[in-house]
This record gives sequence, structure tokens and C-alpha cells, in this order.
Amino acid sequence: MSSNPTPADTATAAAPRTDSAPIPPPVTAVPGGRDRRPRDPRLLAVLLFTAYATLSVCRWRHLATRSWDLGIFEQAVRAYAHLRAPVADLKGPGSNLLGDHFSPVTALLAPAYRLFPTPVTLLVAQAALLALSAVPVTRAAARLLGRSRGLALGLAYGLSWGMQRAVDFDFHEICFAVPLIAFALKAVLERRWRAALLWAFPLVLVKEDLGLTLAAIALVVAVRARKPAPRTALCALGVAVLGVLAAVLTFTVVIPAFSTADAYSYWNKAGGDPLDGLGTKIRTLAWLLIPTTGLLALRSPLLLVALPTLGWRFLSRDPHYWGTDWHYSAVLMPVLSLALADALSRARWSPRPWLRSYALHLPTAVVAAALALTTSLPLSALGEPAAYRKPARVSAVERLLARVPDGASVEANVGPSSRLVARCRVFWTGGTGGVTPDFIALDDSDHSIQDVQAYAGRLHPRAAYDVVGAAYGYVLLERRT
Repeated sequence: MSSNPTPADTATAAAPRTDSAPIPPPVTAVPGGRDRRPRDPRLLAVLLFTAYATLSVCRWRHLATRSWDLGIFEQAVRAYAHLRAPVADLKGPGSNLLGDHFSPVTALLAPAYRLFPTPVTLLVAQAALLALSAVPVTRAAARLLGRSRGLALGLAYGLSWGMQRAVDFDFHEICFAVPLIAFALKAVLERRWRAALLWAFPLVLVKEDLGLTLAAIALVVAVRARKPAPRTALCALGVAVLGVLAAVLTFTVVIPAFSTADAYSYWNKAGGDPLDGLGTKIRTLAWLLIPTTGLLALRSPLLLVALPTLGWRFLSRDPHYWGTDWHYSAVLMPVLSLALADALSRARWSPRPWLRSYALHLPTAVVAAALALTTSLPLSALGEPAAYRKPARVSAVERLLARVPDGASVEANVGPSSRLVARCRVFWTGGTGGVTPDFIALDDSDHSIQDVQAYAGRLHPRAAYDVVGAAYGYVLLERRT
């Protein structure tokens, strides 16, 4: 990778590029011949998939599940796989997951889960979807900046902290949104307006707030297409209106129709003071803009697509949404990376020498930052031999939970729940809704429960439970008959 501007760069730098300047047509497969597109994006996606899937499976083997979401989504996908409504008893007995978050897209996993009924199926599918998104990001960047710089941005994207946090968080429906946003914005950069809108439209089936992201993408299309394709710009404005309407209807009509509470249960998290957690929010913005884009993405209108997600996160009362943990920033990563590619392509034509020099060196700096940060991010675990060995404690816990017969009803917290939902009816501790389960399975590794039998008595005063086994902080209780 050259460290100085080429003569051609110097000669053309003083001529600012307009948005209507022609973009070279993409290199595509020749009918009846070989696909002449570089293989770099696909090879990068394969490597990322291998890393993501390995990390997810290793964490699963180590009983490192971080949330009840994995169990919830497995219950829903399991129901879809057997042609039933997506009931997730972990959210409450008989709770339809479409009444919690509107994510019917997860039904696409049902055929794979029917063949391989295990949470690992969801984890591997998520790894594949996240890795797939690197293909449009790398191809778009390579087309605008050249093959080497495009590959650098693709690698930086795949190793970005937002993607790694999503992989580290077990499974979540946003894994479908990430490639859809990446393909949509790639089409925007290629001025394929219709394709951009078609890629973005399924976002309304991924999660209720993503209708606003569809609207933002449509607005970007409208702005960019207003001169070369005014009729398309008007159509894009219509799609933006449809995106907002879809979000409003989902919040106020669709989700309440499926909810046992007849309402969208997350309204109580909205309407927070923007100044609450201001330091955390500023740090999150710094993490989003500095190591990922070197602040240059601020020069691209594509960054507007990030505003709906940042808006609901920062206006929420829930501090979990404000920071850089969990999976919430994954949908922002393709926006940031492609906004950076767009800004870099524009900066190369800037009359300002310092900006041209900065743009020339930034891809190297961004990928270097991603590699350096990875040493303290989840993928760094792949360099530890212990990650590939199944601990003895896990085998002991699995033998303990194997004592629960198939089809039994179980009340459980995070650790046991994700191990049992494939073959049992599992409820959340304290959330059985009056159902008295056959078993109670608890991860008490932190010793927060002093007397598990007394705890079971408080959960179900009219039933008696006996401890039938314990292993490494996990306790199994069975209802006395």
C-alpha cells in the first residue's frame, strides 16, 4: 500500500468531484464465464465466519451464555420449526414473541433448526449473517478506493468492536439487519437506487424500530437521486413515509395485538433525559467515530442512517442502551464503514492537501486500530488454548441437567435455561405465571442464594422441592410428589 499520493492523485486533487460525477460500473460475472470480481471479499467473509462461529461455539461450550435472549429466541424458532406461533415461555407462559419485539424474520431459521435442534444452530447462523455483511462493505470500499484500501476497510469492519460485541452476546435478531443495511448502502454508493430500497425494505420485519432506519436510508436515496433521477427521488420519499408508518403501526397496533398486556412493553423505557449518562453517551460516540472512522465519516450523508438507532438508545431511560457493551452497536458498523468509504472517496478530490493526505493514510490507520483493539476484545480469546477445551465443570453441569426428562417443565435462570429449552418447557425464575414447574434449575455460582430450598418455597409456597443434585454452583430441585 503506497504511503504517498500517486502522480495521478496529485494531478487531479485540485478538481473537486461532484456528486454527479460518473462512477465506474461494477465488475460482475460474465454470463457463461468466470466471475471476474476479486475474491477478497468472499475470502474475508469466510475467515470472519470461521472466527465468529468458533468464538460463539467456544463460549457455548464454556457455559458462557450472557443473557436469557438465547433461550427466548430458541423457543420462538423452535415453535416456528414445528409450524406453531412463536411462543417464548421465558417471557411469560404463552407469551407470543411478536408481542415483545416484532421480528418475524427469525422464522427463516426454522428449517435449519428443525434439522439441528440446538442453540448452536442460532449462533452459527448469526455468525454467517454477520460475516456475510463484510462482502458488500469490502466490495463497495474497493470500488471507491481501490482493492488494497477496500480490503483494509473490510477487515477493519469485520474486526470492529461493534461486530465483536454482537458475536459475544450470543444471539439476537439484529444479525439479519446488519447485512441488509450493508447491501442497501452499497447500492446507494453505486447509485442503484431501486436496489437500495429493496434491500432496506425487509428491515421492517427484523425489529420494530428499524422502520425508521428504512426511512433514513430512503431519505439518503432521495437526496442523492434528486438530480440524476428525480422520479426515483420522489419514490424514495414515499418509501421513507412508509418506513415511518410501518414503525408507528408496529409500535401501536401490531405488537399490542400479540402482547398479553395489549401494549408495547418498552414504552416505559422511552422518554429519558438526554443529559442522563451524558459521559457514557459521549464515550460511545467517540468509540463509534474515532477508531472506526477517524471522524471522517462525519463528511458523508450516509451517517444520517445511524441517527434513528442512536436516537432511541440515547433517549431511553435504560442505561444498558447508552454504552458500548452488548449488541446494540452492530447495526451501526456497516453505516460507519460505508460512510467512511464514501467520505474517503470524496476527500481524495479535495483542494485541501492536508485532507487528501489524511484520506490517503486513514485506511491503514483504521485497520491498525481494529487489530490493536482486538487484543482486548472478544476475538482475542481465540488465541488462548483453553478456549478450545471443554472444562470439567461444564461436563458435570451437563450431567446434572441431563437428569431433567424431556418435556418436563423447568423454572431456570440464564445458565440452565439455554441448555434446556430445546427439549423442555422453560420458564424464567419468578415468571411462571402461576404454573408450578416440575423442576427448578439455578446457576448460583455467585452464591447469591443462601438457601435454595427456602428460595424455591418463596417462589411456590404451595409446593415442596427437594435438591436432587448440585455441580459447580448449579443446583437442580425437583417438585415433591
